[in-house]
Amino acid sequence: MRHDHEGRRVSRRRLIAGVSSLGLGGLLSASGARAGTVNTDLSSLLADAGTCTLTPSATQGPFYFDAGKIRSDIREGKQGVRLRLGIRIQDSATCRPVRDAVVEIWHCDAAGLYSGAEHESKSGSLGMPLMTDMTPTDDKRYLRGAQVTNSDGIVQFTTIWPGWYPGRTVHIHVMVHVSDRRVLCTQLMFDESLNAAVLARPPYSANPGRDTVNEKDEDYRDGMLMTVVEDGDGYLGAIALSADPGRDGR
Repeated sequence: MRHDHEGRRVSRRRLIAGVSSLGLGGLLSASGARAGTVNTDLSSLLADAGTCTLTPSATQGPFYFDAGKIRSDIREGKQGVRLRLGIRIQDSATCRPVRDAVVEIWHCDAAGLYSGAEHESKSGSLGMPLMTDMTPTDDKRYLRGAQVTNSDGIVQFTTIWPGWYPGRTVHIHVMVHVSDRRVLCTQLMFDESLNAAVLARPPYSANPGRDTVNEKDEDYRDGMLMTVVEDGDGYLGAIALSADPGRDGR
């Protein structure tokens, strides 16, 4: 049997469909999709990066689609300040880690553009549906990807600090799937002092005039704010997200 390795196009639906026939553990150990060893810095950040309170949900926005990319490094050559992310998924009712959840992230580049939707994000999302999966209009897939949680409920990504676009604060979209269900759609956000420092640097500085900060963003909630520390020439961010896989409202 030929397995799909990191960076190959493999849809989340295929990944989930393969679970019932192969067992997710066997499939992922071959694919390299599950998070690996978590270093001490990330472990300590995650220990204080959230509670078991159900994470606030948010709209998926107009630019979500199943990108078909199972990988941890989602940069694809995009320029920007390096950002390593550690995300722990836990059950909001039990506080236990959720293993084998598929975690997707997507966000704009330093100029405020989304891959698969560059034309639409240049012209603005006004009038586009916020809760409907879009059909990609270009073949780019930068700053989009998925990983599968390990036994501690953790996934890790390497990306860049997101840019901004009119009407929104700086953010990263996250969607969590357990089995074939979407159990959480939320967004990750950053302290404004860090946003200011990063956006003053190139290539972000080529996109001036930011019009929306956290406190003026309609989706912002305190539970979306990540713990972020300096990490060499970039940053390390961590957050614990509490989902409700049993859909019992807890």
